Amino acid sequence: MAGRLVDDDPELAHAHARAARKYLPRLAVVREAMGLCAYANGSWSEALAELRASRRINGSIEHLPVMADCERGLGRPERALAIGMSPEAGNLDRAGAVEMRIVIAGARRDMGQFDAAVVSLQGPDLDPLRRDPWSVRLFYAYADSLLAAGRVDDARQWFMNAALADVDGDTDAVDRIGEIDERLSSRTPGLATLSSEARFRPKAEATSPGGAPRLSSEPSPSESSPSEPLPSEPSAGDAALSKSAPAQAEFVLVFEEPQG
Repeated sequence: MAGRLVDDDPELAHAHARAARKYLPRLAVVREAMGLCAYANGSWSEALAELRASRRINGSIEHLPVMADCERGLGRPERALAIGMSPEAGNLDRAGAVEMRIVIAGARRDMGQFDAAVVSLQGPDLDPLRRDPWSVRLFYAYADSLLAAGRVDDARQWFMNAALADVDGDTDAVDRIGEIDERLSSRTPGLATLSSEARFRPKAEATSPGGAPRLSSEPSPSESSPSEPLPSEPSAGDAALSKSAPAQAEFVLVFEEPQG
């Protein structure tokens, strides 16, 4: 029940998961559902505790990206990075690895390491022609990181790539493009701030007991590879800034005072 409700009514899903935990506290799937419902509701400490309990019971590393992102939510980006760089994280499947890259990039941004955030998302899958299940989220996170690094034109291009790939309209990429265009057209001197209300968090969908909650992601990044050239015209195009992925990237866009 909790798995079916988590997207539409996360608070009710959380209540169902809590009731199940009361009677079946030693079942990994119950603790997992409890953790993911708490995560969807922004209860980072509770989510982290429940997902750790689930992992102790079944040994699964599937939700390491969610656990790392909970550390971000608790204001501990260094711990998020430690999870992301752990040997266990190296064994994530392709989808989980991409999610971890997105979390690592967010942690880097939290620490003010904007260029490192950009690099952490680069890899062969960062291709505007790709349509993997995680492409929309990866493109969006990359655009966010570029914007935080002050690369406004590149950020706009990648928000466009995300919007074209986002056929279900899961992200606010179009709105972000509009915000950038509005700021650029006004050419307002001084400091201008563009902020996203939610951190770009891993997509974690709790399923009903018996099913494994699924994240959207991909393989380890080739972090040392250079940025790929941006296409002049992106081609048309998973998930995105979903409520189960409360991903809250914050950044500042600086406009320089025209000289002369």
